[in-house]
Amino acid sequence: MLTPYLYIWKNISKYETSMLKNLNRLRNYFISGLLFWIPLILSVIVIKFFLEFINNLVPQKYLPEAIFNLDATIPGSGIILVLLMLLTTGVLVTNILGKRLVALWEKLLNKIPGFRNIYNVLKKVSDTVLNSSTESFRKAFLIQYPTKGIWVIAFQSGDYQGEAKSIIGEEIVNLFVPTTPNPTSGFFVLIPKKDAFELDISVEDAFKLVISAGVVTPNSVKIKGKKKK
Repeated sequence: MLTPYLYIWKNISKYETSMLKNLNRLRNYFISGLLFWIPLILSVIVIKFFLEFINNLVPQKYLPEAIFNLDATIPGSGIILVLLMLLTTGVLVTNILGKRLVALWEKLLNKIPGFRNIYNVLKKVSDTVLNSSTESFRKAFLIQYPTKGIWVIAFQSGDYQGEAKSIIGEEIVNLFVPTTPNPTSGFFVLIPKKDAFELDISVEDAFKLVISAGVVTPNSVKIKGKKKK
């Protein structure tokens, strides 16, 4: 008497199993679609915001369409003017006369209380980050922080030695340990160079690893100069 019921129950179980598989497949398709579109849409939004911000730096009255009384607007005219201004400024400040004028300008700025402190700090940071001849944020390291046994990724931020080297008694390395997912905040640490292991990956890949909390990983992370056994 139980045979028909068992047969029905088995068919129901098979149907439920098949339905669950189809639902899981649909869920995977949905997640794959999200993973494709979300980075693309966010990238477009960020780039659009950045370009609009640069374009809006130039007042409307200085745009070509306003100067020449054009009826139509020229897309990106503000961006072109900003780029031309940057290039022109770069040419002017790199010659002898320009360097003297910049030195005089900075001397005047340094006489303004309060402003000079902010200006000097921002100028040092920008010079350090944008100067390709320095080692700042050009190397990624693996260190134990804040205690032994806990490993974090850090970035070389400078080459200061000074009194810290004499106190520690050996060569040190200046490192910035960023936080996740906001890498603009973090900790500045000075540790012996022997305790910092340089990673054989690009700084961009290391930042991706930190920002994504390990979700976006490079193909391989190796200690530079360390041979495989």
